[in-house]
This record gives sequence, structure tokens and C-alpha cells, in this order.
Amino acid sequence: MKKHSNPTKERANLSVDIAGIKLKNPVMPASGTFGYGEEFGEYIDINKLGAIVVKGISLNPHSGNPPPRIVETAGGMLNAIGLENVGTEAFIKKKLPFLRKFSTPLIVNFFGKTPREYKEVAKKLSEQEEIAGLEMNISCPNVKEGGIAFGIDPKRTYKLVSQVRQVTTLPLLVKLSPNVTDIKAIALSAEEAGADGLSLINTITGMAIDLDTGKPKLHNITGGLSGPAIKPVALRMVWEVSRVVKVPLIGIGGISTARDALEFMVAGASAIQVGTAGFTNITIMPEIIEGMKDYLEVNGIIDIKRLVGSLKVPDNPKN
Repeated sequence: MKKHSNPTKERANLSVDIAGIKLKNPVMPASGTFGYGEEFGEYIDINKLGAIVVKGISLNPHSGNPPPRIVETAGGMLNAIGLENVGTEAFIKKKLPFLRKFSTPLIVNFFGKTPREYKEVAKKLSEQEEIAGLEMNISCPNVKEGGIAFGIDPKRTYKLVSQVRQVTTLPLLVKLSPNVTDIKAIALSAEEAGADGLSLINTITGMAIDLDTGKPKLHNITGGLSGPAIKPVALRMVWEVSRVVKVPLIGIGGISTARDALEFMVAGASAIQVGTAGFTNITIMPEIIEGMKDYLEVNGIIDIKRLVGSLKVPDNPKN
């Protein structure tokens, strides 16, 4: 992007709109990395974030996988937490009261083992006026169809999203798995089924081996890879999906600086989520927000929305 001065020193506008959810800036935590918000409340000003995204909520409490369930890798981290959470009722009764204190929009990530569970959770959450939107994790296995993940097949994606769409009027974001042959096909199916926006990407399946013991480093054997190592894959997928859908995108994957965040927006994302970077720098999100603002002002860009989808590519790009 061409740099030029901003002689008026006009403060850049970082506000964005995601499927009707108005954010003061495009920065929010990735589900599973911010707990229920309470864990970070004493370290950062939550009101400065664009949105709060809590860890995935299921119908009933879920204990997750046995340890070890986190392993550091070169340029990232493998996790096999197993979607541990308190369940819908406990979330509403014990976690929502804390989140009511903030003006920042609340987006609740949720999942289920069956379509019925997805619908029940979505319906219960939609009854809570504090919740601004839902983020639907479709990377989970459908226990009634042989454990095949909902989000790896366009037809399964369409069927599940359309069923959930019928039970909620809240903005519905669908979080896409990168572990697919063609993420564009999944994205289109989710959009056609009624998704108001798409979050991408979820973690990439990987594994780590302890050569000394000859055993996997994770009890679950495989886990989800996140962190800087997956950023190029995530950027590519955001760009590909942005060219085929009309709904807004939230970019996720290896974002640890303001420049990383802005690259995702240039690729086509309207907002971003920060995950793994928060484990090594608890104040990373406020720092990214300030860094984005500084970049815009130095470059004379008065509105961050001007960057969305502004990637310049050759007429006939080659692999």
C-alpha cells in the first residue's frame, strides 16, 4: 500500500459492522483463548475490544480431554482441550452476570454433538438479551452419522446451518474448518443456508511425537495447530472465500501484530480474532488496536473499511 502523510491528523475510524453487530474496532479474541472474559478482566480493559467471544458452549457441561492436551510447536501450539466448558445453563446463570458489565458486544461460540443439541443451545442463548450474536462451530463430529464432522461436507453444512437458522434471529456466524478439500464450497453452503457471517479459520489438525518415549505428546494423539505457523494458510483461505461470498468475514490464524491483522483485512476480512498470541502477551489485543490506528493515521487512511478486500492481484495469477 502506498504511504502518504495525514496532515490533518484526523483520528482514523476503526468501527466496523459484522452482520448487524456494531464494533468500535475489528479486534476480538478467538473462541477458546479468552475463557469467559473473567480471566482477563483484571489485565485489560474489555470495553476497548471490538467484541468479546467466549469459549465454546455446549448444551451440557463438558470435561474435555485428559492431559497432556497442550504442546508447543515450532511457530505455534497444538491443543486438544476437547471443548471443555460449563454448559449452557451454568453459562447463563454464572458467567453472563460478569459479561453484563461491559458495553462491548458479546458473541457466544457454541457447538453440539447432534443437530438437536445445536438447535437447543442456539435457542437458549438467543433468549438472553445480553448476547449480540452467535458463532457456530461446525468442526465437531456428528455422533449420529459415524463421527463425521459437520463442517467438512457442503451438504451437511447446509443442513445444519439451515436448521439452526430457524431457531434464532440473532446474527449467526459460522466458524469454518480448514481441514477440508475446498473451503469455498463449505462457505457458500453456509451462506446459502442463512449464515450472516463467516469466521475462518479454525485450527489445522496436527500431531507431535516424543521421540524418546515413542509416544504422541498429546493424550488425544492429534490436536489443533494454531499460531504464526498457520497464518499463510489462513490468509489464503480468507482471500479465497472473500471472492465467492457476500457476507462479512472474520479472519483468524496466527495474528500477533497490527500488521498481521491488517493483512487479513486487505485479504477480505472485515474483522479479526486473536488467539494463541494472547497466551504469550496478555495485552496483545489492545496493542493491536493501537497499532492498527497508528498505521492508518501514518498512511492517511481515515476509515479502516477502505482496506477490506483491497488486495491487488495480477489479472491471471498463477500458483
